Amino acid sequence: MDRALWTIKRQKAKNDTKDLPPLPRYSGDGHGPALGFSSGKASNELKLRCTVFDENGNVTLVNGEFKKSELIATYGLLPRDLRKIDSSLVPHILIRPSAILINLLHLRCLIKANRVLVFDAYGSTDSYTQSVFMYDLEGKLRQKQSSPQAGGLPYEFRALEAVLISVTSGLETEFEGVREPVVRVLRELEEDIDRDKLRHLLIYSKKLGTFEQKARLVRDSIDDLLDQDDDLAAMYLTEREQGKIRDEDDHTDVEMLLESYHKVCDEIVQASGNLVSNIRNTEEIVKAILDANRNSLMLLDLKFSIGTLGIGGGAFIAALYGMNLKNFLEESDYGFFAISGSSFIFAAIVCGYGLTKLRKLQRVSMWGEQGRKNRGSWRDVDPMPALPGETRMERLKRLKDARHEAMRHAGNVDVEGMEVGLPVVREKK
Repeated sequence: MDRALWTIKRQKAKNDTKDLPPLPRYSGDGHGPALGFSSGKASNELKLRCTVFDENGNVTLVNGEFKKSELIATYGLLPRDLRKIDSSLVPHILIRPSAILINLLHLRCLIKANRVLVFDAYGSTDSYTQSVFMYDLEGKLRQKQSSPQAGGLPYEFRALEAVLISVTSGLETEFEGVREPVVRVLRELEEDIDRDKLRHLLIYSKKLGTFEQKARLVRDSIDDLLDQDDDLAAMYLTEREQGKIRDEDDHTDVEMLLESYHKVCDEIVQASGNLVSNIRNTEEIVKAILDANRNSLMLLDLKFSIGTLGIGGGAFIAALYGMNLKNFLEESDYGFFAISGSSFIFAAIVCGYGLTKLRKLQRVSMWGEQGRKNRGSWRDVDPMPALPGETRMERLKRLKDARHEAMRHAGNVDVEGMEVGLPVVREKK
């Protein structure tokens, strides 16, 4: 419904401006008619397209083309300011003596004390969000400063609030779109580890990392502005137009406005960071499980190799008697059973010895290979048991003194009566 109303208003504004004569070109402070609109395509000077709102919240121009030089001369800007709006992908909130420049996500705006220019974001695919922002901006600008809906905020702060609402709403919507598939894949990985699920998790983790960086940049841009008292005081454009100059520390209204939306952005960043941590933890667990499975396969392969070695040892004995040589056992009634039995016994001995060694290698202990047999768990060993009636502080002091004594003897035995922190080399005469 809101989008349809905004589309009708845009079309109506276009039809109204078709029959109007070209607006005059002048350099002023922003009062009066809109900036010079140039539709000629012969000029090679760079232009920007934007939609203009007047002091009453009405759309006075839709998709108007302005030369950068005209914007710079009219609003007292610098070329680098427009460059940050036109081509920069990093969020910015720039404060100038008579204007506020905003570049946040899909929105690029120039806010004056009685006028708002919303620049078209070329290549943006979020047209619905921009349409909703236009409708919300129009509604907030039509509110009077003394009305309860405006909350006593001047024109420029109402426009700034509309921008921040659109940006935070866009971040929340995008985060929900990224969060749901990530949570679903993590839940599925708890039940079964599959190659396709891991591939999906990789894709979603990249998207989540990109979103977290985007939300972090928006939060940092607001945070940087909150740290600048002079910029906060300069944001009162309406009072500046009226000749009122605020002190650098007198900016409670705009500070509270920015802090509320900074908190929203920080919550989004924290939530996305927690989700990234969950992905990292899941990846570590999956790696540990895969390593355990790999070790099990390697262990199974070793068992088969040991069994093959034992069978080969038994077959070696049988092969010795398979040669066409006289061994004086051809006519024995028990020769076959004796050789077969000895081959099986030898194979069993080889297999048993190999499996025993393998079992010892499987055990992992904090003590290592030496001293494992006579010691229990390393957690149960007390380096210095408490004496009867000894308090905890006395035991700690005794343990500390014993440690210093051991270090003194291990550090340098040639130094007489001195504790040495570093090894000292002394020549013995």
